[in-house]
Amino acid sequence: MGAADTPPEVLAAGGVLARPGPDGLEVLVVHRPRYDDWSFPKGKCDPGETFEQTAAREVAEETGFEVAFGAELPSVRYHDHKGRPKLVRYWSMRVLGGAFEPNDEVDEVRWLTVGEARAQLSYEHDRSLLPVLPVDA
Repeated sequence: MGAADTPPEVLAAGGVLARPGPDGLEVLVVHRPRYDDWSFPKGKCDPGETFEQTAAREVAEETGFEVAFGAELPSVRYHDHKGRPKLVRYWSMRVLGGAFEPNDEVDEVRWLTVGEARAQLSYEHDRSLLPVLPVDA
């Protein structure tokens, strides 16, 4: 396959929503019924949209939450379910307001400890965004 046959990279953005919980930091994971997977809220960039605009829009669409941006997290690259290369930029986020209502894209959300999220998330590229904790933590 030559360079002309390579599909264009899919550009996307999202967020890792976090809050303090009774057992330490909690992060929000979303269930997407279309893929029957657990992930962080994210989605493709619309034409002319910045990564930050995409992240805010997608988080709001999927979770119902208005968020404040924190630090940018490491970007993630992988091939999507159609085999296309994909770049996703993520930011840490905290909830300012709003409420979740099940929708076509996401039918359930869960606030989980980092350890619970590590076990629940469907993809290693999502788990790589979680803080690396010492074994004895």
